[in-house]
Amino acid sequence: MGIKDRRQREKEQRKTEIVDAAERLFFSRRYEEVTMDEIAREVELNKATIYLYFKNKETLFATIVLRGVEILKQKYTECMEKQAPGIVKVALMGQAYYRFSQEHPDYLRLIHFYGSERFSRENPYTAEIGKGYGTCRRILRDAVQEGIDDGTIRPDLDPFLTSMYLMVSFMGILSMEDRWKLVIEAEGFSYERFAGEFFRFIIPALSPGEGSHRMDVRDFAAFGFHLSEPPAPGERETTKSVHY
Repeated sequence: MGIKDRRQREKEQRKTEIVDAAERLFFSRRYEEVTMDEIAREVELNKATIYLYFKNKETLFATIVLRGVEILKQKYTECMEKQAPGIVKVALMGQAYYRFSQEHPDYLRLIHFYGSERFSRENPYTAEIGKGYGTCRRILRDAVQEGIDDGTIRPDLDPFLTSMYLMVSFMGILSMEDRWKLVIEAEGFSYERFAGEFFRFIIPALSPGEGSHRMDVRDFAAFGFHLSEPPAPGERETTKSVHY
């Protein structure tokens, strides 16, 4: 390896170390509570060195957000690559979003926070983040189109609009404020139950009328989608949960 290549590799390694250090701090504290001085101390570098790699704290924060978006995009891609009917792929993507929220709650929190109006659109990473989320939405749109083509999703639905409805619904459910979760729990339901019931609610709305291509959500288990059974009439679920 030449000197130029070695220096480039060392530069990339240092950049990764800076992002890793910043990630630990942003995961443990609010955005406003983290300073560039602390990040420099965490990675054991001079603050001036940090600024050689990142213009400001916002740019560094956006780099971490992009990591989370890339993880979600990979999960959606894996769902799309499955050998399954279109409507099942749609459900699997919703399940993937839920799993992402459970496996990477800090990334999800940062993603939602970055979506607030406080961040500059001039940040070079903003376009990349938007592109990543756009890719996820387009993958979902393609799954809807597959469902229309294979007859498992109603043909009168527009793939783009449907993907937008679904994406906004996923984000809304998974970014729900604690006060609303308390309302759900006060009625005897778990938040997990609430999230899972979304699929029981939305799948019939996407499905065509009676016919050979119509699928019951319980049939999705064969493709890796798992949903708990609903409680008996009048029963409130306090101990059961959706198994993703």
